[in-house]
Amino acid sequence: MRETLDCLGQRCPLPVIALARRLPDVPVGVVVRVLADDPAAANDIPAWCRMRGQEYVGTVTVDGAPAYDVRRTH
Repeated sequence: MRETLDCLGQRCPLPVIALARRLPDVPVGVVVRVLADDPAAANDIPAWCRMRGQEYVGTVTVDGAPAYDVRRTH
């Protein structure tokens, strides 16, 4: 199961803040796909996952824009 969080056009730190607010609302095991075209997201989202103990699944491209998959672990 996967949910999508559209953060296109938002600048750092807004995509990470949006992810932090959304993740507690999804069940453990669900992947949240964060659409984010801010170049800082490529570093910020994996770093946030490490700090919060969440699983950074990887980066994909969706309609030409980067997307970051994060699985809720707890």
